[in-house]
Amino acid sequence: MRICVIGAGPSGLAQLRAFQSAARKGDPIPEVVCFEKQANWGGLWNYTWRTGLDEHGEPVHCSMYRYLWTNGPKEGLEFADYSFEEHFGKQIASYPPRAVMFDYIEGRVLKAGVRPWIRFSTAVRWVAFDAETDRFTVTVHDLAADRIYSETFDHVIVASGHFSVPNVPEYPGFATFNGRILHAHDFRDAREFAGRDMLLIGTSYSAEDIGSQLWKYGAKSITVSHRTAPMGYDWPDNWAEVPILTGVEGNTASFADGSSRHVDAIILCTGYRHHFPFLPDDLRLKTANRLATADLYKGVVWVKNPKLFYLGMQDQWFTFNMFDAQAWWVRDAILGRIAIPDDPQALLADVAARVAGEDAGQDAHDAIHYQGDYVKELIAETDYPSFDVDGACEAFFEWKDHKKAGIMAFRDHSYRSVMTGTMAPVHHTPWKEALDDSLESYLIN
Repeated sequence: MRICVIGAGPSGLAQLRAFQSAARKGDPIPEVVCFEKQANWGGLWNYTWRTGLDEHGEPVHCSMYRYLWTNGPKEGLEFADYSFEEHFGKQIASYPPRAVMFDYIEGRVLKAGVRPWIRFSTAVRWVAFDAETDRFTVTVHDLAADRIYSETFDHVIVASGHFSVPNVPEYPGFATFNGRILHAHDFRDAREFAGRDMLLIGTSYSAEDIGSQLWKYGAKSITVSHRTAPMGYDWPDNWAEVPILTGVEGNTASFADGSSRHVDAIILCTGYRHHFPFLPDDLRLKTANRLATADLYKGVVWVKNPKLFYLGMQDQWFTFNMFDAQAWWVRDAILGRIAIPDDPQALLADVAARVAGEDAGQDAHDAIHYQGDYVKELIAETDYPSFDVDGACEAFFEWKDHKKAGIMAFRDHSYRSVMTGTMAPVHHTPWKEALDDSLESYLIN
């Protein structure tokens, strides 16, 4: 048996770790081949200065920017089989910067020794399923050698993420705006906009965090335009929330309430698309960014062909340990330890029940519990190390409260690890004053 994993970001690496975990216990596993179009692993956490196209002419995957710190506590995403304390030799503060998180992600897979399973700088061009042979043909492009070739596999696992292809709307006047317009995907360094009047469109986490970065590194003003409702936090004095943009003329932006403002640059924080150009219609996931994805049994099995799996396609409160829970479950389904129903109606009924369960929730508190229960459901069916999922939910609830109390100070709080029981230390420097986000600076304490 041969398994194809598409992508070596956190989801794809979770899948490799899941198979390696079984092999370490002496269980026979299939051949696993992971295709990664970047030159290194880490997915979005593999930072690059590049935007647009990379050195091979491929769309840049990275949506990460300098000075990014996690926008949720690390206690909600910690690996159950590899704690922060194991990796760093001590407990660290609760909101690590990008470089620290990459180091942690890499540490686990280096320990697992799965790098030889990955073919780097190799982009998947097409996946086709042959009903007669019951196998997939995967065509890839070795970018370094500029060679296209195909191989066959028994299962394909799509782990290419869904926060790398931007959703880019257009507003009247964009073509003649006297400033820079970019999507959050292409934002790299807040220092570029020091002293500028900034307009952000959208109320997602991107708008919240990029706006905070701009404020921290010296933007003159931040205006956030919302379609439905403002975020409503206690923003700094030079931060304003206004209704949706109606258009721009020169450097003047006008809004639905009749107000207008001078702006030097516009950043579109307007979300991302589930985008799989390497898949035909009968294999391609089409879903909104929600907790209950369309057409995925147990959130991972493609209902139209249960030999195909998707990882990490949900909107996310939980991240790394949810990807683990999914990867362990997919591994066991492939190894025959978990039976996938033969009846297509049973698969569809599971999807419908999950959608209804999400829709029944009233607020973020319900949504966090909903996804926490999903993680518990998957873990209960595999040998992934059990952990206090409810405790992780409590960390998320505390985080939400801390954001309401002080949006520019929530990263100064600490939480208790649900894996080790250890309380995180307070970081040595308040977030708004910590301008150096290097691993060396962060780990001083």
